Amino acid sequence: MYIEAVPNRNSPPAILLRESYRQNGKVRKRTLCNLSGWSPAHIEGLRGVLSGGTVIPADRDAFSVIRTLPHGHVAVALGTARKIGLDRLLGPARAPAEQRCRDLVLAMLIGRILDPVSKLAAARALSPATASSSLGAVLGLGEVDDDELYAALDWLLARQPAIEATLAKRHLAHGTLVLYDVSSSYMEGRCCPLAKRGYNRDGKKGVLQIVYGLLCAPDGCPVAIEVFDGNTADPMTLAPQIEKLKQRFRLSHVVLVGDRGMITEARQPIQQKAFELLGIAV
Repeated sequence: MYIEAVPNRNSPPAILLRESYRQNGKVRKRTLCNLSGWSPAHIEGLRGVLSGGTVIPADRDAFSVIRTLPHGHVAVALGTARKIGLDRLLGPARAPAEQRCRDLVLAMLIGRILDPVSKLAAARALSPATASSSLGAVLGLGEVDDDELYAALDWLLARQPAIEATLAKRHLAHGTLVLYDVSSSYMEGRCCPLAKRGYNRDGKKGVLQIVYGLLCAPDGCPVAIEVFDGNTADPMTLAPQIEKLKQRFRLSHVVLVGDRGMITEARQPIQQKAFELLGIAV
């Protein structure tokens, strides 16, 4: 027996319970019951029984929910990251340890998008017993501790030149615009060797900070970043960027775009001469 939906012109299709049989060597079918008056749930229930399923009484729970983890936002963010090749950009995984580091870095990147927290909180959010989403399970991370996350960041730091070179090859070309700007972030703690007192853009007095310069493609896509001592003046960050464009990215001529505070009047002749020698237009 089987259930068949029969088109009925402008009316809803007729839902019929039918069976097949042979007559004079030919396969025929006959209608046993018209189920059109049944609810869709009842029809699907009967269809399941006819397919070999088991009927569960209505007063019994088919299953009990022990735990649920949010997944939709993870699927969107992780799916997009993989679609644009972010996992491959992070680096090859020739060994299990490298695979582990790459997956942890990818998890931290997705976590920063979905729910930015500290490394300790991120480790707890990824571990099975304390997971806050399906991210750790989807990546197959198992138990995660914060020391692993810091070790993965060390692995990522060693991969930074290769990643930036790949991004530069993809987004920069000879004669293109290169956008550059500098910012800073204040820090809590005393263990960062780059943390110094300097001009604080956050308006926090008496705290240490770091300075970082970001190179972007003409469309604003980040290509490379470099961190400096917290007391580094903005104009002093230009020379490393020019060196990077010329030596590492092999660009013979670009137009560097930055704000006018990047080149002060006192340093302008020296910097302009350096730009001319390196083929950089400002």
